[in-house]
Amino acid sequence: MNLYAIVLSVIVVTLLTVSLTRLGKVKTKADYLVAGRSLPAFVLVFTLLSSWIGSGSLLGGAENAYRHGFAALWQGGGGWAGLLLIYFIAPRARKFAQFTIPDLLEARYNQAARVLGVIAILFCYTAVTSYQFVGGGDILHLIFPDLITPDLGKYIIAAFVIVFTAIAGMASVAYMDVAIGLLATFTMIVALPILAHRAGGWAAIHASLPATHFQVLGDLSFVQGLELFLPTCLLLLGNQSMYQKFFSAKSEKDATRAVVGWIIGTVILETVIVALAVVGSSLFPSGEVHARPREILAYLGLHGFSGSGPLRLLGALLMGAIFAKIISTANNWLFSPSTNLVNDIYLRYINPEATNKKTLAISRLMVVLLGLWALYQSLHIESVLKKSLYAYTIYGAALTPVILATFYWRRATAAGAVASIAVGTFVTVFWDSGFVHAHLPAVVSERDAILPALVASLLCLVLVSLFTEPPTEKQLQPFSEG
Repeated sequence: MNLYAIVLSVIVVTLLTVSLTRLGKVKTKADYLVAGRSLPAFVLVFTLLSSWIGSGSLLGGAENAYRHGFAALWQGGGGWAGLLLIYFIAPRARKFAQFTIPDLLEARYNQAARVLGVIAILFCYTAVTSYQFVGGGDILHLIFPDLITPDLGKYIIAAFVIVFTAIAGMASVAYMDVAIGLLATFTMIVALPILAHRAGGWAAIHASLPATHFQVLGDLSFVQGLELFLPTCLLLLGNQSMYQKFFSAKSEKDATRAVVGWIIGTVILETVIVALAVVGSSLFPSGEVHARPREILAYLGLHGFSGSGPLRLLGALLMGAIFAKIISTANNWLFSPSTNLVNDIYLRYINPEATNKKTLAISRLMVVLLGLWALYQSLHIESVLKKSLYAYTIYGAALTPVILATFYWRRATAAGAVASIAVGTFVTVFWDSGFVHAHLPAVVSERDAILPALVASLLCLVLVSLFTEPPTEKQLQPFSEG
C-alpha cells in the first residue's frame, strides 16, 4: 500500500511543480486564458486527449463496459464520429482566435446568445468537474480505506484541483497534460495483455462472460445505443474546452495536426479502457467492485497485479495514471467556465477596462467559486454515467447545433440561435427533474433527455432562422473559408 501512496505523492508534487514553474510566465489575460496562443501541435494532442478522457470514460464508460461489455464503445464511438468533423473545424476555429465559445456566439449572433451560452456552459462544465471529484475521492478511499472516506476524498481532490487550476491557467494545464497523457497511454496499453493473461486469455474471458458482452449492441437496444452515442458526439463537436485549446494553438496548421493525433489517441485509449473493464468483469465478477463497478479500473490497479515487484509497480502506476487523468480532466473542465465568467461577463459587462492584474485576480476567484459549486454537486451524485450523460446532453443539445451552424449554415440567425440554446437547455434540465418522472409514462420518462432536447433545439434553430431576417455579410465574414 505504501507503494501506491508514494506514486500518488510523486504525481501530486510533479503537478504542483509544473504549475508553479509556469506561474512567472503568466502576465496577461491571453497568457492565462489561452497560454499566449503559443501551444505547438505535440502539446495540443495531449492536452486535448487529457481533457476529453477523464471520469466519464474511466468511471462511467468503464462501469458501462463492466455491465454490458464492448457495447459500451457506443459512448466512445460518438466521440470518434465527432472527431472526424472536428478535423475540418479546427483551422477555422484557430483563424477566429478569440477566448471562449460565447465570444464566437456574440460575433456570429448577438449578446443574448453569448449570455445564454455562458449559462449552458456553467451547467455542463461544473457537472463534469463534479464527477471528477467523485472519481478522485473513490481512488483515495481505495488506497486509504481506513483513513479517507469517499466524501472526504472528494473534499481533498476538490481543494487540490482548485489550487492547481487557479495558479497558472491554461499554460500549466496544457503542459502537465503531456506528462499525464504519456503516463496513462503507456500504463494502460501495457496493463491490458498482462491482466488478460491472468484471466486465462481472451478465450477464457469470452467463456466466463455473457455472449452479449462481445456483440455490437450487446444487451442494449438501438435507442439505448443512440443515447450513449449522441450526447458524446454532440458534446465533442461543440466542446468549449476543445475550442479554447484551438484558440491556444501557435497556428491553424498546429490545430489541424493536433486533431489527427487526438483521433488516434482517443480511439486507442477508449478501446483499451473498455477492454480493461471487460477483463475486470471476468477477473472480479462479484464482491465489492460488483456493487461499485465504476471503480473497476482503479480496483484492477490495486488488486490485479500480485506477484513480483515490477508487477506491483505497474499496478501502482496504473492507479496513478487514472488518478492523474481525473485530476487533469477536472482542471480542464473547471478552468474553462471560469474563463466564461471573466471574459464573457466581467470584462464584457462589469469592468471592460480592468487591468491585467485585476483580471487575473478575478479569474482565480472564479476558479475557486466554481470549484466549490462543483464540490457541492459531487456530494449528491449517485451514478457517474448518468451525470456524465446529463452534462453532455445540456451542452450537446443547447450549444453544439448553433456552434456548427456558425461555420456551416449561413442562414442561421441570432433569433434562431437564442431560441435553440434556451430551449435545448430548458428541455434537458426539465427532463431530468422529478416532474417528468412523476407525470409521464415510464416508457417515455426513463429515456435519456438527448433525443427530445436535440429535436426541440434543432427545430427552434431551423424554423426561427427561416422566419427571421438573415445575417449580414459582416457577421458571416469571420467564419468564412476564405
